[in-house]
Amino acid sequence: MARIGVFVCHCGENIGRTVDCTKVAEALKNHPGVVESVDYKYMCSDPGQALIKQSIAEKNLTGVVVAACSPHMHEKTFRRAAFGGGLNPFLCEMANVREHCSWIHEDKEKATEKAIAIGRTIVEKVKRNVPLETIRIPVTKRALVIGGGIAGIQAALDLADGGAEVILVEKEPSIGGHMSQLSETFPTLDCSQCILTPRMVEVYQHPNIKLYSYSELESLEGYIGNFKATIRKKARSVNEELCNGCGACTQVCIQKKIPSEFDAGLGKRTAIYVPFPQAVPNIPVIDRKNCARFKAKAKGILKEACGKCAEACLKGAVDFDQEDRFVTEEVGAVVVATGYQLYTIGKDQPEGLQGYGEYGYGTIPDVIDGLQFERLASASGPTGGQILRPSDGKPPKTIVFLQCIGSRDPQKGIEYCSKICCMYVAKHTMLYKHKVHGGKAVVFYMDIRAAGKGYEEFSRRAIEEDGAIYIRGRVSRMYRDGQTIKVQGFDTLAGEPVEIDADMVVLATAMRPQPGIETLAQKLSVSYDRHGFINEAHPKLRPVETNTAGIFVAGACQSPRDIPDAVAMASATAAKVLGLFSKDQLEREPTVAKVNQDLCAGCFSCEHVCPYGAVEHKEIRDRKGVLLKIVAEVNGGVCQGCGTCQATCPSKSVELQGFTDEQIYSEINALAGCVE
Repeated sequence: MARIGVFVCHCGENIGRTVDCTKVAEALKNHPGVVESVDYKYMCSDPGQALIKQSIAEKNLTGVVVAACSPHMHEKTFRRAAFGGGLNPFLCEMANVREHCSWIHEDKEKATEKAIAIGRTIVEKVKRNVPLETIRIPVTKRALVIGGGIAGIQAALDLADGGAEVILVEKEPSIGGHMSQLSETFPTLDCSQCILTPRMVEVYQHPNIKLYSYSELESLEGYIGNFKATIRKKARSVNEELCNGCGACTQVCIQKKIPSEFDAGLGKRTAIYVPFPQAVPNIPVIDRKNCARFKAKAKGILKEACGKCAEACLKGAVDFDQEDRFVTEEVGAVVVATGYQLYTIGKDQPEGLQGYGEYGYGTIPDVIDGLQFERLASASGPTGGQILRPSDGKPPKTIVFLQCIGSRDPQKGIEYCSKICCMYVAKHTMLYKHKVHGGKAVVFYMDIRAAGKGYEEFSRRAIEEDGAIYIRGRVSRMYRDGQTIKVQGFDTLAGEPVEIDADMVVLATAMRPQPGIETLAQKLSVSYDRHGFINEAHPKLRPVETNTAGIFVAGACQSPRDIPDAVAMASATAAKVLGLFSKDQLEREPTVAKVNQDLCAGCFSCEHVCPYGAVEHKEIRDRKGVLLKIVAEVNGGVCQGCGTCQATCPSKSVELQGFTDEQIYSEINALAGCVE
């Protein structure tokens, strides 16, 4: 015999202003199975919770209904109170009479009637609730961090300093990411390498961090607390155990004119190379596409075309026969920190994006992007820190900086703001004026978005102290005219067209997710938006979590971010992961799907639609070990309780605990007035 207690909350005036809570409590008192029905001003307060506990003990309640705000807000609060009163917490349910009733109605009489109806549906549901037990999952206290940029480095160090083991995977030969390519950072103009390099070395030397550079995640299996990651270690053609980083191999390489990725194509490198002098690890890698030996081998030339690097290596570390190998690591959590790439204005674009024909599709000499300008300004760059035109090596007397190239431009396929462009353009004008005295810096902008501590002052400084000229408007056309670049635009404040003869043009191009992010997201079973950025679970309440439990996100792979934001987000993910690792077992609610294996036909329609990969195969055998059939089984550690499998199952053998068909039908019957 059901003995249900109903507790109606006024929520101050949030509910009480529109709903007659006393009337609701009186009406539900007469509902079949209800033995206690009271109202209180603030049910979530300590006296309100004490009232629930007292009623459970005195009335011997078998179920509790709290008519209040949303379950998202206080379900855990009231279930803890029910547990404190000696009741299974999953025999407590909430009737949402705030968001579903009081906040959306003005007529108090009708709102009260609706609140009573909502309360009746939940009472009928609670009658059919069964005691459930919290799912406990063992936790592997080791984290996988994907991406070795500043966000990945920060997350790895925070985790390692917190006592957790960390596996850091970086697809490039060195960690450091795009921050290692920068000259100085806004708004303090600190040397980027001076800030970053010690952190890179700390990662390499930390006893709790295992670094896999020049590696990629091949696959990820399992669930929160118990993931199994397969990592592909790409062949460097150099034995990492033997190499001492002397650099003799790079000095004798005959291929010396390969565009350097680190210098954004402005500098040159050899076929066996270390990306930059401060690289971590300081171990070279052979670019097999450009290596003379591998090119000859690809053409079928059996004679060894070259081997000078191997001859120069006194340690015998060069290994031309090295192949990719796979390693497996068991981890409890994953942090995705894969960073960004820059949009290019060329003709060849991914689906949905367009290039800039009005700017010559990137074919005009001396039109570069912001990252290339950083390399020109950097002391470790191809020009040693001098601002020189790539075409003839002369200092430019006039540079035009164009903001929002790709960003905030729906016609090109990117309507979002890239957030950092306004600030780094201001920085670029300063660096240029500091290095080319008497130079002219002109900026075309749509708006100046300087939202950060010291950011507005920084952008004003570029104008007031360093003399940068800001023109509000867009550039409509750009073309080559002899040794200069004609830049034609429109000044929207002056209301007149503008034409400038520039020696160099720097484009502040949009930030985009790294190539291959969609494939990685599918391996991780996390969602991403139409631009490819990883989606967070909730933009305000769960900004560093994804829709898959145990997988977190940090930095510019989630949305365009500057360095302070990326570092703060990385530390937040580390705090979340350390919280996960604080217990030997993870506890989670048992609102998961359960398969009636007697009814299951083994069609696995549920497996095909499950977005989390929670459905597994289970063999049913008799006592002699003979296979009778294969059925579906739901892994409670992976299941997120979305109910898609329940809706899909043709044999109706899957039910979501806490939301069974019987419970749902009872709620519908309560609304129709068919109550037993």
